[in-house]
Amino acid sequence: MNGRRRRGGADLDAVVVGAGPNGLAAAVTLARAGLRVRVYERGERAGGGAATRELTLPGFRHDVCSAVHPMAFESRFFREFGLRKRVRFVTPDVSFAQPLSMGRAGIAYRDLAQTRDALGADGRAYERLLRPLVARSTEVAEFTGSSLLRLPDHPGTVIRFGLRALEQGTASWNARFREDVAPAMLTGVAAHTILAQPSLAAAGAGLALTAYAHARGWPIPVGGSQAIIDAMVEDFEAHGGELMLGHEVTALEALPDATATLLDVTPKALIRLAGAAMPSRYRRALQRFRYGDGVAKVDFALSDPVPWTHPELRRAGTVHVGGTRAEVADAENQVHRGRVPENPYVLVSQPSLFDPTRAPTGKHTLWTYTHVPAGSPVDRREAVVKQIERFAPGFRDTILAVSSRSARDVERHNPNYHGGDIAAGAPDLWQLVRRPVLHPDPWRTPIPGVYLASASTAPGPGVTGMPGWFAATSALRHEFGTSTLPDLSPRR
Repeated sequence: MNGRRRRGGADLDAVVVGAGPNGLAAAVTLARAGLRVRVYERGERAGGGAATRELTLPGFRHDVCSAVHPMAFESRFFREFGLRKRVRFVTPDVSFAQPLSMGRAGIAYRDLAQTRDALGADGRAYERLLRPLVARSTEVAEFTGSSLLRLPDHPGTVIRFGLRALEQGTASWNARFREDVAPAMLTGVAAHTILAQPSLAAAGAGLALTAYAHARGWPIPVGGSQAIIDAMVEDFEAHGGELMLGHEVTALEALPDATATLLDVTPKALIRLAGAAMPSRYRRALQRFRYGDGVAKVDFALSDPVPWTHPELRRAGTVHVGGTRAEVADAENQVHRGRVPENPYVLVSQPSLFDPTRAPTGKHTLWTYTHVPAGSPVDRREAVVKQIERFAPGFRDTILAVSSRSARDVERHNPNYHGGDIAAGAPDLWQLVRRPVLHPDPWRTPIPGVYLASASTAPGPGVTGMPGWFAATSALRHEFGTSTLPDLSPRR
């Protein structure tokens, strides 16, 4: 590599802290560039937001955070990495669904035309909203998957996307619809963001995810999200990387000398790790970074599939439980005001319907989470059961065991989820531009050789690998004098 150098004869070119999807994306990129790289991870296994563990009973494998991966086929990093060639995915024919009262449901088939036909009076309106984005889903992913300060490569797509986000993110969000099913479906996806409804950032994220649902679908990795992590670790180690597990880093000065240090941590953690080495102006900027509300996570071991009233829900990889657009918005806005809603929005997935490795024969796993105010200690298992029972009578009778975590428990498991915030920072519009600071290269810090590589940086949350990949490419450019990106494709 031209310009390659190490500090003072150090054994390492780069050190990465954190073995979640972003830390490993950074590590893989640097190792593929021919650098000597070491990763430090506080846990006994790599995984972070894409870990899979036995949380309820032996043989029941649950995804600890992310379970369904809309960006697995759309993220540029994963496309460069050839993730589809490395990990086996199952893509349900029904990407997501939303149950409503009286046995009704909104069904988002991968086929947009089939979805249109099932929506009746609002089918054409739904299709007109989504069709231009579905046809350009990769362009949408490239725009939303980079720093918003960068000039877009496809301005026409950005304009189409922006106009639709403006409609769905404001009080005019019902203007094109006559019934309640299609609006409920759109808000069910937008509510992934844990933001007030309606809002521009929530609408933008929701439209992007919905476009992916009708383009390549929302895939589920066979074996759990851990399969994605294992593929990244395998590639990293095959290219000379070292993974140090069970090693918590408490200060930058405790790390070995290296030309570049990449941190898959939040701004709050960076302040603590850097100590006096951090310039005061940058410290103040990071202290202004805001964290969002949290999640309470509830996992179930089941004797039978969820007995949804509407049969098509049993084909859905993801089910958004909460009722109509107005009901979901009310629940999310209560959270935004610091309240715990009595009838919460619940995000549900039953991966064992599509992947038999997740549970013993004839049994099932169910993954759920619901939103709560930041730092909430409230156990939400009963509220989740009641809300699912609303649309699946008899669900309670299928439960064999439960693992429940409050927002505080979620943070204890993963310190990057401050107050239970799985987005590692509120993903509102301003903080998608300023993530974590207003700068065209937000991954590079003013501390020499130190880069932030977490979801707290652009482009933000989700299992995409993009923040880590961007941080690594910035480090390659500034610390090692190269702008040539390494080949990440699978090799024998």
